[in-house]
Amino acid sequence: MKEREFIDWIRSQREGDSAVVVVGPGDDCAVLACGGEKLLVSTDQLLDGVHFDLKRDGAEAAGRKAMARALSDLAAMAAKPLAAVATVTLPKGFTRADAEALYRGRRSVSDAFACPMVGGDVGSWSGPLAIGVTVFGTSGGVKPILRSGAIAGEALCVTGRLGGSWRTDRHLKFSPRIVEARKLAAKYHVGAMIDISDGLALDLWRLCEASGVGAEVQAQAVPCHDDAVAGRKITPLQAALGDGEDYELLFTLPADQAEELCRTQPLGTPITRIGQTVNPDAGVMLVHPEGKREKLEPAGWEHET
Repeated sequence: MKEREFIDWIRSQREGDSAVVVVGPGDDCAVLACGGEKLLVSTDQLLDGVHFDLKRDGAEAAGRKAMARALSDLAAMAAKPLAAVATVTLPKGFTRADAEALYRGRRSVSDAFACPMVGGDVGSWSGPLAIGVTVFGTSGGVKPILRSGAIAGEALCVTGRLGGSWRTDRHLKFSPRIVEARKLAAKYHVGAMIDISDGLALDLWRLCEASGVGAEVQAQAVPCHDDAVAGRKITPLQAALGDGEDYELLFTLPADQAEELCRTQPLGTPITRIGQTVNPDAGVMLVHPEGKREKLEPAGWEHET
């Protein structure tokens, strides 16, 4: 069973409409109406041996990544962090020093983004370390940006550079794009946005599917990170499209605004236009410099049982 198939099934099992639910399952966060404000909620989990290697990376790095990864979902919808709760399942033999290091790693990120931990639960078992973080955010005067807001004819842009994050400690030390997302949402007409956690190709497919559009990605425009290059059996482009763990933003906006954004670079992190949205019947295509066009498959990280 693939993760995507199970999630699609869950989404098909409607649990009743409610005036409280503004946006339900299927986006980076749920959006709830709460006291005249929009409350955004997302949850994420990290597992030793899947998202980090405890022996190699250490408990502090694991705690840091858990918090940053959860906040990246708030960034994807341009939300302002409010608070968080966490569950931690510690392996037998986990020391007090390791538990405190786990806390310090989480705290370093929550302090940086004013997102205090307000509760949670701690357990232990004979399996590997498992960390779950639920974050709460507010719209904070900025309309939440959904995956479903893109229209044909918009520019496709990304922040940062992509590929090879897991080959170094970059996947442990990334900064969630909270500040950048809120600046984008406040000044530009961003149609749709998603954070690139599972790979550019797969997350682009998710955005296109939610918005009912197709896309053309210019192969030579995709910004490849240096980590994507050395010692690989795949090309840097393939790494940028499918590696995942980048936690950058993929978003759409009008072409003239994309031109201004790429020219002025106001966010403090690189912004690159990589293509455009098109009519849905055109599919999701990769366009090479010589004009060759091929279907861009939704390759990337996906849990499978």
